[in-house]
Amino acid sequence: MSTDSSRNRAEQGASASSSEGQLQKLTEVISRSQHTYRELIDSLDQALFKISLNGEIRAANLRFSDVLGASFQDLIGHVLSEFIESPNLADAELAMPAFLQKGVWTGTLPVKFKKDKELRYFRCWIQALAEEGKVTAVTGWARNVTHQHESEMRFADLFESFREGILFVTPEGRLLDANPALVRILGFDSKKELQGHNFREMYESPEARDVVMRELEEKGFLHDREIVLRRKDGKRIHCLASGFAIRDKSGRAIRLQGTIVDVTERREMEQRLRQEERFVHRLIANFPDLIAVLDCEGRFTYISDQVRTLLGRPPEEFIGSPLGFGVSAEDKAKLEGMLHRLVRGDVARDQVEFGVVHGDGTLRVLLATGAPLFDEDGKITGIVTSARDITEAKHFEQQLAQKERFAAMGQMLAGAAHELNNPLTAILGVSDLLREGATDEVARRQGNLILKQARRAAAVVQNLLAFSRPMTHGVLKLRLDEIVQEALQLAQPGLEQKNIHTKFTSREALPYVQGDRKLLQQVFLNILANAEQSISPLRERGEIDVLLARVGEKIRVTFADNGPGIPREIMAKIFDPFFTTKRPGGGSGLGLTICLAVVKEHGGTIEIDSVPGAGAAVHVFLPAADEKLQVVKAEPASSVGKSLPPQSNSESLHGHTVLIVDDEESIREVLQEGLLAHGLKVHAIDSSEAALAYLETSAREIILCDFNLPGMSGEEFFEQLRARGGKSTPRFVFMTGELVDPALVDRYREKGARVLQKPFQIPALLALLAEILEPQPMRAE
Repeated sequence: MSTDSSRNRAEQGASASSSEGQLQKLTEVISRSQHTYRELIDSLDQALFKISLNGEIRAANLRFSDVLGASFQDLIGHVLSEFIESPNLADAELAMPAFLQKGVWTGTLPVKFKKDKELRYFRCWIQALAEEGKVTAVTGWARNVTHQHESEMRFADLFESFREGILFVTPEGRLLDANPALVRILGFDSKKELQGHNFREMYESPEARDVVMRELEEKGFLHDREIVLRRKDGKRIHCLASGFAIRDKSGRAIRLQGTIVDVTERREMEQRLRQEERFVHRLIANFPDLIAVLDCEGRFTYISDQVRTLLGRPPEEFIGSPLGFGVSAEDKAKLEGMLHRLVRGDVARDQVEFGVVHGDGTLRVLLATGAPLFDEDGKITGIVTSARDITEAKHFEQQLAQKERFAAMGQMLAGAAHELNNPLTAILGVSDLLREGATDEVARRQGNLILKQARRAAAVVQNLLAFSRPMTHGVLKLRLDEIVQEALQLAQPGLEQKNIHTKFTSREALPYVQGDRKLLQQVFLNILANAEQSISPLRERGEIDVLLARVGEKIRVTFADNGPGIPREIMAKIFDPFFTTKRPGGGSGLGLTICLAVVKEHGGTIEIDSVPGAGAAVHVFLPAADEKLQVVKAEPASSVGKSLPPQSNSESLHGHTVLIVDDEESIREVLQEGLLAHGLKVHAIDSSEAALAYLETSAREIILCDFNLPGMSGEEFFEQLRARGGKSTPRFVFMTGELVDPALVDRYREKGARVLQKPFQIPALLALLAEILEPQPMRAE
């Protein structure tokens, strides 16, 4: 028994010893497992923890200790609020009911630590722990996501602040996300409202939408594709879309993301700019002035197409060419001076007048106005100029100046002619008396010489009067070709004598002109005489071509000769009164002046072309007559030049009575002697007042009265005699040194008075008196 007992005890001891060894081994294994588990937990990036509901830290891993910056001895058993400022216990109590109801919470939690006062963000998972059915603690993990959160926040800020619309959308059109800019672009009040619509409905055209989707499907992206969308209010907007497709592993597009930029305003602005460009282009194209742009060196960088009309050249000829292309050296210097003043900034605007040769060889006068061009920094980069053709304006200006000069000179010459007519009348009368009373051939020849020179002086005076106011003797509808041919016939003998041949051409049936036949004939004779006088001194044989043609509403008569031409330096003077290149006594210098005055009186103009050494061409332009106009022929304005018929009946004037009223003593004397010599009874008085007093007691058959008398004028004297009436009223003849309007002559003739233009000769006066008195018998005094 004892042995067995001992053996049993020994076996039991051995068994106990074996169990303790196994337990120890098991404990070691468990200890190692716990250590390994602890190491595993401590190596995790997440901070693990177990915290009671009152905030006591019951368990934590090494990462949690690092986050809080405390050792396990300072951590376990301590309250979490010792380390964290927020969230605090009050925040936890507020969130506790919702948490206990669910038992778990996941989210990002902002945490502010007491040690450094910094705010960090942690991604957390928290679960409730219950004992005997009651929650006593929470366990969970937390991972620091501060950097990721800040990146997300920056992206969110950027996403929210972009002016471009950003969207994330499925291929089916479901809007996953959109930034505020896209909501605003499409006119919605909120992103939620926008997400309530399928984005494919935003396209104006389904076809355009399908094109965009196919491009994304095929290429995987699109860049600045123009699309048209519809806003919430239905308004069309033009947008630029860019984006790409996000695909799954199988390559199927699962999401589309990109940007949308509203370019409606930009497109409208571009359209307005294009419209303005087209407007400016049309404006420049239709602007009558030439527009040109030059760089600072004076080379053309732009010139408007108007240059074709203005100068007969294409714009391409000018681009790159220097300023002054086709102008004289003098005008080029003027243009370059304008360029330099503008480029230097000396003036803000400059103007210069210059001549340039047209493509057809004619010289045109242009007026250029220039201004500097500036870049964005205010630096002058060139000039812009406009040029206007003022050739016609210059011609009109010269004509106007000439007309004003003519008018002023006409007034002066009319006064001078009036003053000359009285002494010329006396000279003509005396020369008639001397010639008639001559007793020998010498005295008669001297009388004829005086009379010839007096007539010449009288012709000059008549020209002066005609210049001051050209007369129209008879206004008719005329055939101009007939008048020209008549002038050629009259001039032909003198031209043939100088071996000058004429050629007449009329290309078409021409309309009538309205005018005075004799005056127009005299114009053509004068032009032919000038041509003859220019040819004969230099040529043994000459030619004058006369051509009639219709030019618009006018008829042009051209006289082209092969003489030496007109020097340019005198071209502007040839119409000036008394300007002549003839020798002394060869002409008065009034021929072309009178021609111009007569043609202007007929509503026409005279132009002259001349090439020195190659002849000259005189162009007379006259307007066509109005076919509806009623034209009445006028009576002659005066009796100048009228002479007695071959068998004068001056004997019938014997015994008739005449009263002469003139303030010029020489006129009274010569008329009195001339009329007395032909048997008239004459009395002379120097004033109207004295004449009225004389007629109170003496009767006279004819009164010769000057228009311009001191005191009572001749016209007033005549009206007083008419007012008296009676059968004894004398015949009345006005004498005047002024050029009288034909209408005035007609008016006085209706009243019973005649008008005699000074200077006149005694025979002309006798003829007029005979006409007035015939067939009346002589009245006794």
